[in-house]
Amino acid sequence: MNLATRMSVVVGDITQLQVDAIVNAANQRMLGGGGVDGAIHRAAGSELFDACKAVDEVSPGIRCPTGEARITPGFELPARFVIHTVGPVYAGGKKNEAALLAGAYRSSLQRAADYGCRSVAFPCISTGVYSYPKPEAAHIAIETTRAWLEDHDLPQQVTFCCFANEDAKHYADLSV
Repeated sequence: MNLATRMSVVVGDITQLQVDAIVNAANQRMLGGGGVDGAIHRAAGSELFDACKAVDEVSPGIRCPTGEARITPGFELPARFVIHTVGPVYAGGKKNEAALLAGAYRSSLQRAADYGCRSVAFPCISTGVYSYPKPEAAHIAIETTRAWLEDHDLPQQVTFCCFANEDAKHYADLSV
């Protein structure tokens, strides 16, 4: 399967996708929040909160450091798993944000592979309240995923699920 057919872009609600895993743009606490994080927690049900709370803290209040990922069951979601990752808060590119964002994608892809996920869907990580510029974030997402897929069999299909057509255009322009 060539790389172009292994990546796709859709506009929609990530909580409704029929994939093995969806990625949650989480915060370091992993206990829910706004945007896609809140939507995933609401759709998955209260068991997701309990599963996240059970994840060991690596330091006080931090279950998932920026650039890393953790995995839980999907509970009431169509997806079997939720991969929680934390992207960086954008600070003008002066605080290693690009490397941290790429790390969030790589770590999420590694979790998907570790759990045998054939399909995974990503939201637009760090582009909401974390203010990462959307074109730059899309470029990092596509290039990091492309590099991963060149060297790994899993996941076989990666979907970038955007909430708005405007966001999807950034991904679609880069994925061809």
